[in-house]
Amino acid sequence: MFSVLSYGRLVARAVLGGLSQTDPRAGGGGGGDYGLVTAGCGFGKDFRKGLLKKGVCYGDDACFVARHRSADVLGVADGVGGWRDYGVDPSQFSGTLMRTCERLVKEGRFIPSNPVGILTTSYCELLQNKIPLLGSSTACIVVLDRTSHRLHTANLGDSGFLVVRGGEVVHRSDEQQHYFNTPFQLSIAPPEAEGVVLSDSPDAADSTSFDVQLGDIILTATDGLFDNMPDYMILQELKKLKNSNYESIQQTARSIAEQAHELAYDPNYMSPFAQFACDNGLNVRGGKPDDITVLLSIVAEYTD
Repeated sequence: MFSVLSYGRLVARAVLGGLSQTDPRAGGGGGGDYGLVTAGCGFGKDFRKGLLKKGVCYGDDACFVARHRSADVLGVADGVGGWRDYGVDPSQFSGTLMRTCERLVKEGRFIPSNPVGILTTSYCELLQNKIPLLGSSTACIVVLDRTSHRLHTANLGDSGFLVVRGGEVVHRSDEQQHYFNTPFQLSIAPPEAEGVVLSDSPDAADSTSFDVQLGDIILTATDGLFDNMPDYMILQELKKLKNSNYESIQQTARSIAEQAHELAYDPNYMSPFAQFACDNGLNVRGGKPDDITVLLSIVAEYTD
């Protein structure tokens, strides 16, 4: 049903909601390097398929968490399910995209301040595969530059991230939609369908850069979370995160994913997705059954 991903060897002195007393600065950060303590959880929409393939996949969603000496990098992607109607497994595209991003990071073939570059290089590699890989996917990449204490992000489509500080959302990604329920997406189509299938450039991704502080919470997820849980519900769950050890982060990530999954199948719940549909003139109620991927991170002091 679900699986948990944990990552990072960090000494986390951060006090949630603020800076630790060991931090020599009263502002955005201390003199040492920063890192992310990250745990993840997810559900595939079709439980019978809920297999963890190579890499980490929940249904047609995929994700990765990678470490390099200069940065911690993570990403999520949501394969477009409509390809299944043409005999194409949507998880192959999203999974391969995320595995390629992960490999580039581990090989040091990236610049922390340019997460769009990670997407661009990965997408180009997919385009150059000798064996054609068909499909489409949204993508969100988050990079923490250890030394500068800055977070650099690139979001294409309707996956995304939140940064929470002191119980409030202080940064969030912008959703990109061509029209209702049709997000921006990277695509590879057969020659006969080129120009017909929606395909956006990695350069179209919304990019942001900003400083982070010790104790900041970063939640990165696919639309299966955001379509079923509004911010206030997510913030309520994050209040349960009492410290920055792995077990607490894992438990909270699991709690968020489980609640989103339950709400997705509630026919009487007025979900964010249903509200958005109503705003677009559709009479919709209930949750939105979907694959759900949640990566939950805390900014902490880094030790190699």
